Amino acid sequence: MASGLSFSSKSRLVNLTLTQRSRRAIILMLVSTLLTGVCGLRLAQLQIIQGQYNRQRAEQNRIALIPIPSDRGNILDRNGKLLAANRLSRSVYLRPREQSKEEWKQTAERLSPILKIPAGEILDKLQQAGYRSAMPVRISRNLALNAFITLAENASHFPGLEIRGESSRYYPNGKIAAHVLGYLSEATEADMKAHPDYPLGMLVGQMGIERLADRKLQGTWGGQLVEVDATGREVNDLGLKPPISGESVILTLDLDLQKTAERALGNRRGAVVVLDVKTGAILALASSPTFDPNLFTRRISKADWERLQTQENPFLNRALQGYPPGSTFKVVTAMAGMQSGKFSPNSALMTYAAINLGGHLFHEHGNSGYGVLGFRDALAFSSNTFFYQVGLSTGPEAIAQWSHQLGIGTTDLGLSGGSHGIVPTPAEKEKLFKEPWYGGDTVSMSIGQGLVQATPLELAVTYAAIANGGWRVKPHLLRSQTNEADTRPKKIGVNPAALSVIRDGLTAVVQEGTARRLNDGSIPLTAGKTGTAEVLGQRDNSLFAGFGPVAKPQIALAVVVENGGYGAEAAVPIAHEIYKTYFKKTSKR
Repeated sequence: MASGLSFSSKSRLVNLTLTQRSRRAIILMLVSTLLTGVCGLRLAQLQIIQGQYNRQRAEQNRIALIPIPSDRGNILDRNGKLLAANRLSRSVYLRPREQSKEEWKQTAERLSPILKIPAGEILDKLQQAGYRSAMPVRISRNLALNAFITLAENASHFPGLEIRGESSRYYPNGKIAAHVLGYLSEATEADMKAHPDYPLGMLVGQMGIERLADRKLQGTWGGQLVEVDATGREVNDLGLKPPISGESVILTLDLDLQKTAERALGNRRGAVVVLDVKTGAILALASSPTFDPNLFTRRISKADWERLQTQENPFLNRALQGYPPGSTFKVVTAMAGMQSGKFSPNSALMTYAAINLGGHLFHEHGNSGYGVLGFRDALAFSSNTFFYQVGLSTGPEAIAQWSHQLGIGTTDLGLSGGSHGIVPTPAEKEKLFKEPWYGGDTVSMSIGQGLVQATPLELAVTYAAIANGGWRVKPHLLRSQTNEADTRPKKIGVNPAALSVIRDGLTAVVQEGTARRLNDGSIPLTAGKTGTAEVLGQRDNSLFAGFGPVAKPQIALAVVVENGGYGAEAAVPIAHEIYKTYFKKTSKR
């Protein structure tokens, strides 16, 4: 028998080998066909289905827009006087792609002492833009003259640095109305996320009107269209997209009244609000201490910031913060008492040196009682025991209700950092403080102490309602809002006889009571109420709220001086200065 494989065995082996090779070939052909198909499909997708989209992206990569800031709109007072404007300044820009990351570290160290900006801050802005970006990045605004000269003389040492002329914000009156106007700063990371259309370096309003009317004021940035190559280098100028300036905003403020209010406050902590009793237009809104918004038109220095911190919270708008209103609140208790039906405008009560409530004595305004008083004289002499009795009989719920009707706890300007007053009911006290309501709470509430708080703005609104015949005005700062549907006064439905007796009492305060200084003949007869609010461990706060002239009320005002003592001591003289300025202006019309 022959050894090895037979012919038939060899034939089968050859066939098996051929079959395996065929399978491999078929598999390779299938894989090749599949890959070719995938590539074809992808090519079809890119060129046919997504062709327009990809052409747009390629165009966007080829064309770059170098941002050009728009001029911000002016802010004017009611008479057209400038409160915020623009002026020419110089800004420093860096083009990230002109140097490597390591080179920029050295350049930043050299620029830091010239621009008075930490090197790390410069590098952070470059990092944010990207070191291969062709877009210039603004790193400094309002370049000082000495820094400009230094950079100009050493331009060759700073490749990629460019100095541009552009407008910057300017507040011609310095600190005047700073809390109303606010200030500008570069958009934060949160701002950029909220507004993806903002270009890098966008300036946005911070607090005040600058923030409230930011969209209207900011305008639309323009840009220089340039063609760039694959490395980001400019190869062709394609034209200019001009910026669109922002719109001007006219406020209800009267610059002269605002200046008077701030000058009268001086450096004392406190606030002043003046408003039109018919429309609610705010004529002055001052808060002290304050700040100069011009500081923020450039990078604020460490020294400037430290000086600001030596003051007691200069950014707090005290005109929109709650204070114990003291005796200025007695008009609310009087209104609630008469509107409740438990007292009439002719009601009279015996007053005492003190009243005993649960073994605790609540004392009169003076050393002894005033005898029998009606509402008119109780306001004129500011009798505490009279209003204790009215409050206890009327009840805290009714007092809270009428405080809200008159504007306390419900008035809002829409400015950041503001708050409402509070006049809690027993149920609200238990919810807020987890404590029951006591009779002493009602007694304290009746004279504007204890848990009661009202903002100076709310006090002005309350006294405006008394002056104008029972209409709660909606305070506002934009002149365009005056007499619009959402700012029209609302009738609060008060008894005319109750209003009349309260107005008589407030007039008596000026004629024969604690605000007699206002009755010196230099101004028409006005009406109002002083307040002295206790502050634990400190001197009392001084308050005054009123309106004038009595014959035909035009303005209402509220003044608070922290730790100023008696209302007649600090607040009334400020009100006097405001009245003098206002009536002097109106006499010339």
